[in-house]
Amino acid sequence: MTQCHPFDSVVRVIDDHADELIALRRDLHLHPELGRAELRTTGLVAGRLERAGLTVRRLRGTGLIAEVGAPAPRVRVALRADIDALPISEQTALPYASQTEGVSHSCGHDVHTAALVGAALALKAIEPQLVAAGVGARLVFQPAEELMPGGAEDVVAQDGLVGVDRIFALHCDPSLDVGQVGLRVGAITAAADQVEVLLTGRGGHTSRPHLTQDLTFALAKVVTETPAVLSRRLDPRAAVALVWGAVHAGGAHNVIPASGTAMGTLRMLDATVWEGAGRLLDEVVHSVVAPYGVTADVRIVKGVPPVVNDAECVDVLTAAVTGVGAHVSPTPQSLGGEDFAWYLAHVPGAMARLGTRAPGGMTYDLHRGDLVIDEAAIAVGAKTLAGCVVAIVGAAPTAGQPTAV
Repeated sequence: MTQCHPFDSVVRVIDDHADELIALRRDLHLHPELGRAELRTTGLVAGRLERAGLTVRRLRGTGLIAEVGAPAPRVRVALRADIDALPISEQTALPYASQTEGVSHSCGHDVHTAALVGAALALKAIEPQLVAAGVGARLVFQPAEELMPGGAEDVVAQDGLVGVDRIFALHCDPSLDVGQVGLRVGAITAAADQVEVLLTGRGGHTSRPHLTQDLTFALAKVVTETPAVLSRRLDPRAAVALVWGAVHAGGAHNVIPASGTAMGTLRMLDATVWEGAGRLLDEVVHSVVAPYGVTADVRIVKGVPPVVNDAECVDVLTAAVTGVGAHVSPTPQSLGGEDFAWYLAHVPGAMARLGTRAPGGMTYDLHRGDLVIDEAAIAVGAKTLAGCVVAIVGAAPTAGQPTAV
C-alpha cells in the first residue's frame, strides 16, 4: 500500500479548510485589536485549536502557544504568527472592513494568524507521522509585534522558546504575487528604534521672535538637519534612515509655542552601526538646537535588530515552499523592522515573505488603510508553515528506519 506523502496530506487538509480560514481571517479583520489588547483574537484562536484537539496555553495578558506532534520530541519546530493590528483607519470599503474606529489590520497580521491556524489543523491531521519521527511543533500566536518593545520578548520571558530547535515565520508582501514566497539567507529586515524629540523654550509673539527662543524654527531644523548629519556621521553602507511620522508644535498663527515634539523611527541595515546610533542621534540633536537656546530631550526606545535568516533554515523553507507547490522568489533586505529578530537571538530560524498581490492586480503597501490582500495567500501561507515541519520530519528518521518525505 502506498502511503500518502506528508506534503500531499498537508495540502489536502488546508485546501479542505480554505473557506474556513478565509472566514476566520475576515472575522479577525472585522474586529482588529491593538497590541497587548488582543483578547477577542486570543479567545477565538484558542477555541478553534482546542476544538481541533491541540494543547493550548494562553500567555499572560494576550497571545497563546499550542503544541502538536511528539510530546517529548527529538526536534521541536516553532511556527510564529503575530496577532495585533495597527492604529490606522481602514479605507477599503470591503464588506468585512474594520468595525473598530481607527484600528485596522493594515499589516496583514490577520492573514498570518489565519495561516498559522490552517497549519495547525494540517499538522494535527498528520500527527501520527510527527510522533513517529519524534518531531513536535509549537505554534506561537504572538501579541504586540507592532509595539516597541514588542511581544516577542513577552513570549521568550514566558518560556515560549524552551525546548525549541528552530523557528519560522511569514510576513505578507504585497509586492509579490500570490503563490510566490520570498526567501533570503542573512539579514532580511533592518534594525529599528522609536525616536521622540521634545523641545522646550521661551515662547512669545511671532512679531518678536528675537525675544523668544523660536522653538518652531528650532524644531524644523531638527526635522530637516538631523537626518542629514547622521548620513555624514554613520557608515553609508548601513543605509541609515531617520524618518519623521509626526511633528507637533503650537496651535495659533501668531504664537511661538513653548514646546514641540517630533516623533519618528531610526532604521538601518547594519546591527553593529545600530548599537551606537542612538548615542550619536542624541549628540546631533543637541548640536542642531544649540544656537536657538531651546532645551532638547531625546527619547529613544530601543526596538529590534535585523532579522538574520539562518542558511539551513532557509533550506527548510525552500523545501517547504516547493513541496506544497508554491514558488520561491529571491527577496532583498528591507528597512522594515520585525521583532521576530529577538527569537533568532536564542534559536536559529528564518522568516519568509508571503506574496499577497492578485496576479496582474494593483500593488498596495503595508501600513496603509487601503491595503487589500488576495485571500488565496492564506492557504499558501498555511501550507508553507506546515511544510516547514514536514520538511524537518523528512530529515528526522524514526528509530530503525528513515521516513521518506
